[in-house]
Amino acid sequence: MSKLKGQLRTKRIYESPSKDDGLRVFVERLWPRGISKERAAIDIWLKDIAPSSELRKWFNHDPSKWDEFKKRYSSEIKDKFGLLQPIYDALKTGNVTLLYASREEKYNAASALEHFLLNSIRKKVK
Repeated sequence: MSKLKGQLRTKRIYESPSKDDGLRVFVERLWPRGISKERAAIDIWLKDIAPSSELRKWFNHDPSKWDEFKKRYSSEIKDKFGLLQPIYDALKTGNVTLLYASREEKYNAASALEHFLLNSIRKKVK
């Protein structure tokens, strides 16, 4: 993988869009309450990359399950690697912001996906 110019970050979908966001990718299966698609200003909705309902319910944003959640989620998405290509492509030229709806800022699917993506990028660059 060539050198990346952009940064990968996460942000709550309810926060105002910023020009620094770059490509805005919503990474949850269900659309959040109380926000219009126009206000959310997403570029891509990757609902098929979101954790399965079973995994999401099992995890329930419990910090004690975080490490296991990341492992299980990584196992779920390793077969869906092609769906992540728009993120990798966008990072070659600019920033990508993974959007989530949860009130939990640290223990959420977007943070787990960010971890997965950064690890896979490191492996490709080596």
